[in-house]
Amino acid sequence: MTQTTPRGRVLWQPTQRVIDDSRLTDFARHLAASGGPSFTDYGSMHAWSVSEPGAFWKALWDYFDVHSPDRPTSVVEPSTLPGAKWFPGVRVNYVDQVWRADPASAAVVACDETGTVDRLDYAELRRRVMACRAGLQRLGVTCGDRVVAYLPNRIEAVIAFLAVASLGAIWSSCPPEFGVQSVLDRFTQIEPKVLIAVDGYRYGGRWFDRRAEVSELKAGLPTLTAFVRVEPSVAPSAPVAAMADGTLSESSFAELCDTAGGSGSDDGIEWVGFEHPLWILYSSGTTGKPKAIVHGHGGILLEHLKVLALHSDLGPRDRFFWYSTTGWMMWNFLLGGLLVGACIVLYDGSPAHPDLGALWRLVERERITYFGVSAPYLMSCRDRGLVPKELADLSTLRALGSTGAPLPPEGFEWVYEAVSADQALASVSGGTDVCTGFVTSCPWLPVRSGELQCPALAADVCAFDETGARVVGAVGELVIRKPMPSMPVGFWADPDGQRYHDAYFAHYPGVWRHGDWIQFFQDGGAIITGRSDATLNRGGVRMGTAEFYRVVETLPEVSDSLVVEVDQPSQPSSLVLFVVLRAEAVLDQALVQRIRAAIRERLSPRHVPNAVIQIDAVPYTLSGKKLELPVKRLLGGAPLSKVANPGTMRNPDALTALLDRFAAHRAG
Repeated sequence: MTQTTPRGRVLWQPTQRVIDDSRLTDFARHLAASGGPSFTDYGSMHAWSVSEPGAFWKALWDYFDVHSPDRPTSVVEPSTLPGAKWFPGVRVNYVDQVWRADPASAAVVACDETGTVDRLDYAELRRRVMACRAGLQRLGVTCGDRVVAYLPNRIEAVIAFLAVASLGAIWSSCPPEFGVQSVLDRFTQIEPKVLIAVDGYRYGGRWFDRRAEVSELKAGLPTLTAFVRVEPSVAPSAPVAAMADGTLSESSFAELCDTAGGSGSDDGIEWVGFEHPLWILYSSGTTGKPKAIVHGHGGILLEHLKVLALHSDLGPRDRFFWYSTTGWMMWNFLLGGLLVGACIVLYDGSPAHPDLGALWRLVERERITYFGVSAPYLMSCRDRGLVPKELADLSTLRALGSTGAPLPPEGFEWVYEAVSADQALASVSGGTDVCTGFVTSCPWLPVRSGELQCPALAADVCAFDETGARVVGAVGELVIRKPMPSMPVGFWADPDGQRYHDAYFAHYPGVWRHGDWIQFFQDGGAIITGRSDATLNRGGVRMGTAEFYRVVETLPEVSDSLVVEVDQPSQPSSLVLFVVLRAEAVLDQALVQRIRAAIRERLSPRHVPNAVIQIDAVPYTLSGKKLELPVKRLLGGAPLSKVANPGTMRNPDALTALLDRFAAHRAG
């Protein structure tokens, strides 16, 4: 890509007091006082952090006083991609840093759409985590075992994760809105020992019974030895059965955490290697089953300390919120607030129930200081004409985070007009792959309309053109040229690392290719112009097209399909599903409803298509791949001559026919 985008206007400028009181400034003082370099501008600090990663990460380790029974003697060996090893020979545990907070300070506030609130300080959080830890030990969970959860964003998920991590066991989660096949595609890969799940969940004022789905999950996970049921936050009208089938050790979450059953072998933590798996996240499944991405204790610990404290300026004074499900990396990112002593605020339910003002009223009710949501949510509020500052007292809000999709300039302008003119708008971009933002915010820098503020410290991120040359001031592929600690320690069940290599390093040898189009300006500001892959991100839930096809193409009437997310200027994206029907099948309203119902029930309710359009054939490349990205770009307005080469296609006429059908649909 070679087009350029002009700079946005400055919407916010940090005051000198904001700069002086920031944790980034305090870190700069620490560097200078410990004999390191002195910095008064962000560009110079970033350049140093990229050129001297060993010095930067050791300084960060010392600044946050990270504990270990081992003395670090080396930071990274070798410092090349892939294969870099961080802090070799050093043991850590993510949970140890959480317990460094003031025991009397607020730790977690868990809210739901019914108004139920559960509040824990750090002392009570630790007590509950240690009780859960002991219960897991009674179930036989030890270091390296996998514990999986089918849970909404509730306090039990936080408690269970910390308990699992403290043992050196490995956590993985999916939200209960995911269909059974989507969950099994993820969890069967990692052979879990324990499943923790809810009977049902509430969303948008409705109760969704998941007892049948949980029974299917138990049957589909043959390595399970125990099942833990989390009681519903609001009991459904029908009685909840115990779901026992006699083949597993079964208990409720309350029974698991009952200290009368014994306190376990100890109440501390298990020291594990720096790269020991902390959790397993998943790719979207675009080219097959989702890849099981393994992140290590030490890499996530250091990266989240950096990005949450230094870039987001979070600390013990803050109440940190990000709307997420347990299936999106932003849930894991939100948990990182505990590492810096903040109080994290959870929300279980729909962001639009009873209306789009629900989350803004939550800011007032819980005195939230950092409010994070997706860009589509902000655009929905704008399009509905909401003025949040008239709906609630937002005076505690000092920063607003946005991710999940590029926030257009109109969204920036709306935030400063309708929310507050005196806050930092942190539009950030990263990914599940690194569980962080590598183009992010900075308390030293101004906010420009439509722009991300800067590359993150120690993130050697830039844009490459088609030849692999760095470009500034033009759109290119987002790449990372040097290792980051939170890069995956690998994919699960990928012993030779080939799948990991192919996912990120096959395009530019020795350089991480992320899959975003980005334009950097000379001062480090950036604009993300969209995904360069086919990931579908709807309401913060990432899903791949292969997962779509596994659902849609099992319907007897459908022989083939293609799904794309069409970006629309200043509007939420639109999900369009093209289907090829079998002989004698008719795309009537009944079939459309059955297609949508199948996607809602077996995949995700957030991925129900906006439009279902019949075509005669799906366009394919000569190598047998569906033309997802070219179709996405064409439907977004790109010219055909710039997008698709007929010489590389198996059936070029199918592409023009598809475009004609789409145009007719829009006209009709």
